[in-house]
Amino acid sequence: MADSGYVREVYEASYRRLVAQAYAVAGDRVEAEDAVQEAFARAVAAGERFRRVDNPEAWLRTVALNVLRRRWRRAQMFRVLSPRIASPSDVPGISEDHVAVMEALRALPFQQRETVSLFYLGDLSVQEIAATLGVADGTVKSRLNRGRTALAKLLQTTVEADRG
Repeated sequence: MADSGYVREVYEASYRRLVAQAYAVAGDRVEAEDAVQEAFARAVAAGERFRRVDNPEAWLRTVALNVLRRRWRRAQMFRVLSPRIASPSDVPGISEDHVAVMEALRALPFQQRETVSLFYLGDLSVQEIAATLGVADGTVKSRLNRGRTALAKLLQTTVEADRG
């Protein structure tokens, strides 16, 4: 079991940032918090191996993103069967722009959404994203380019629909 003082120190230094990054990918704060908490639970369970990790925040981010990916794959088959009861626009205190961007992000294929979210909302560099996802820098750049293009089209459609 990892030294609880060390894990607590890493938690205090990185929890909020990790949740923000996971939220950017998941689009759901509760889901993001659950994934990050699961990552910290795995860090505690990893014990001394976690203490020897060169970059504990990157390790935790990778675990949290893997948790989200696994949940996303499992939930994908149920999305068609269980439509949303309330749309995000029904939630008070969230701007229409925020809702439009989050809906557009959710419409992207998972890998593009993950990459775009980590870059723009998670404030990670191309190299950090590549290391986190275990892909080449060029793959990250390609996903960013495709994601930006798709987002622009989706958001343009939203603007045109609002005007129409």
